Amino acid sequence: MPKKTYAAAFVDGINLAMRRDKELHLIGTGFGGRFEGVLTKNHAARIFDPPTSEGAMAALGTGAALTGMPTMVHFGTSAFMLEAWNQICHEAAVSHYMTAGDIDVPVTFHGFHGVRVGGAPQHSTSPQAMAANMPGLEVVLPSTPYDAKGLIMSALKSRNPTVFLNHTKLMGIEGEVPARAYEIPFGKADIKRRGRDVTIVATSWMVQVSLQAAEQLAARGVSAEVVDPRTAVPLDVKGILRSVRKTGRLVCVDETPEMCSIASEVAASVAQHGFAALKAPIERVCRAPSPTPFSPPLEQFTVPSAKTIAAAALKTLPGRGRGAGRRA
Repeated sequence: MPKKTYAAAFVDGINLAMRRDKELHLIGTGFGGRFEGVLTKNHAARIFDPPTSEGAMAALGTGAALTGMPTMVHFGTSAFMLEAWNQICHEAAVSHYMTAGDIDVPVTFHGFHGVRVGGAPQHSTSPQAMAANMPGLEVVLPSTPYDAKGLIMSALKSRNPTVFLNHTKLMGIEGEVPARAYEIPFGKADIKRRGRDVTIVATSWMVQVSLQAAEQLAARGVSAEVVDPRTAVPLDVKGILRSVRKTGRLVCVDETPEMCSIASEVAASVAQHGFAALKAPIERVCRAPSPTPFSPPLEQFTVPSAKTIAAAALKTLPGRGRGAGRRA
């Protein structure tokens, strides 16, 4: 199976989706750069690069979707998505419900999220928890090149409004990706690494960081299972519970602040539906509840690292950390 970078796999998925659906249009600024390859001769007529106005772009994309035309709206940095929050939440997310199911809204809102080195407060946003809190939106968070291609093809085929977030640090990683078209269903978690002692649930770039933490734990004789939900909405609670019932321990990792985060939702769901399986309290490892510093050393201090994730996992294990003495 050929290897591709995350960025190339993502672009490949968009190209294949546009080849599959001749009505699919792209709206946004900056479809060059990381999107190199999308602007092909066959697709150029369906790609619009308007003056930068996120609210207007979201309104245009939502309006097109309301007429039945599948549309992808690209905001660049996901922080700019907040300029279009009214259109995303009050128009796209609710139109299907407000028309009693008569109208679908096949629009995908895309942005690059996360701490990216020097982005400072206004360019380091991870709005997935905010989007997940808005009923009517699907929320997608790939972590590998394979998932990026399959999930974007599913998003661009979906008849529902979808918030699709890529992390900037994922763009250069490589992985095996089939050349053929394929779709990954929403709401189906994937086990990125199997283990027996502790479950680590993470999304997007934090999956890669959690895999590094799992390597550190393995060096200490701890077998960590890394579970990637791949979509925050719908969330595969059953898949997460299967892992927790096997390991008895859970660490939730998220690059959003802890309050009302995806990590908090995972933790609450497991506590509600799988409490009897837990052998130790659930740990959460999230971004600090502060604006993101511009200083790279301070910036790194605010986000989860392999070291902090591994330390949280050890706390759940008797005799390994502050969790010593908890029931085994």
